[in-house]
Amino acid sequence: MGIVIKKITVLGVLVLLIAVNCRAQQEPILTSYMYNSQVINPAYAGIWEKIGFTALVRKQWAGINRSPLTESFSFHTPLKNEAAGMGLNVMNDKFGLENRLSVLGDYAYEVYVSRRTRLRMGVKFGFVNYKNPLTEYKLYPDNKYDHAFDEDVDLKFLPNFGVGFFLYHEYFYAGFSVPKIVENDLKENFHNYSTSAEVRTVYVNGGVVLPVDPLNYLVFKPTVLVRATWGTPLQADLSANLMIREKLWLGVMYRTGSAVCFTGNWMFSNNIRVGFAMDVTYNEIYPYQNGTFEFTIGYDVDFFGRSYLRSRYF
Repeated sequence: MGIVIKKITVLGVLVLLIAVNCRAQQEPILTSYMYNSQVINPAYAGIWEKIGFTALVRKQWAGINRSPLTESFSFHTPLKNEAAGMGLNVMNDKFGLENRLSVLGDYAYEVYVSRRTRLRMGVKFGFVNYKNPLTEYKLYPDNKYDHAFDEDVDLKFLPNFGVGFFLYHEYFYAGFSVPKIVENDLKENFHNYSTSAEVRTVYVNGGVVLPVDPLNYLVFKPTVLVRATWGTPLQADLSANLMIREKLWLGVMYRTGSAVCFTGNWMFSNNIRVGFAMDVTYNEIYPYQNGTFEFTIGYDVDFFGRSYLRSRYF
């Protein structure tokens, strides 16, 4: 009973955060984060006994010319010291002519809170490469170049770092992270041409794993993720996911003020995972686009050969 109360308390606190009013420009929004939390939380790096590789491609608002495109590659591994893990995230984000390349490394360390509950603490560090070719933008409707911008923005090295915490038990988890703490100004140093600055995004998430039958042929997992970025409305993802025979995850998600999402993740073997996600936007941009799509592929390597492999539910 005590464990159930803890689970309900964690989810209750997270849902209450939805009522908080925040502002901000956001990092790229990924629907498939629930299958690889390392992209938003460095504490997740090395949480499982295997070395993991994950590649992701997200096309937002398909059908609109130069709509956002996000490409991501993640790697994480436990270390010889079983309490520690490390990882790497490379993300290339394009929107119009603007391009951001993030290269960030992760380090995580785990401590026991109780016999079955563990807390992971992580740090993220690296740099962002930012380009915005202002000289290539044309005015509407004349299709002429804007002479007010006669230089491009090209910032090759913007250092950044972040922190994260991940508390988990076999059947529940909760996370808190700020992947990028430094608020870099995205402007050209000499000519002072400025675009949107990088701002902090705070992530709070959690989930509960509920086996439906004794053999775990069906597992139900409700989750919540809250994003808070100064300057834009608070946003939350509320999802319901079902795992079938430890092979197939199917889920539906409601994203406040934006979309209804559908996710799937198929585990071909103990090593290979393939995922697909689709966002159906219901705001004012809906008539002008053909949907948002994500494709993921993951590969795990049992390099250490440890005998206590756990079921991977999150």
